[in-house]
Amino acid sequence: MKVLMVCSGGMSSSIIVKALKKEAEKQGMDMDIKAVGTGEFAEEVKNDYNYVLVAPQVKHRFKEYKEASDEANVPCELIPPRGYTPIGAPGLMKQIKAGAK
Repeated sequence: MKVLMVCSGGMSSSIIVKALKKEAEKQGMDMDIKAVGTGEFAEEVKNDYNYVLVAPQVKHRFKEYKEASDEANVPCELIPPRGYTPIGAPGLMKQIKAGAK
């Protein structure tokens, strides 16, 4: 499964990506997850992803990301604030499994 996360490009996103990769491995799931900044998103989402996560710090631009995701036929959802922590990875995995195409 390929997951794309859009964030403001800070350190916190790499921590979440690492936690999600670890959780996927723990659950026996093959997951490729990539985090990109806001400027890269529109082009990157076209690269055959199964799911898009939008980080809380860029939720004010959710409509824009959702429109680009819809054009690429990729489900797109916000990461709940409680999920944007390393200990939130199991909850994010449930969200991804429920919403991915």
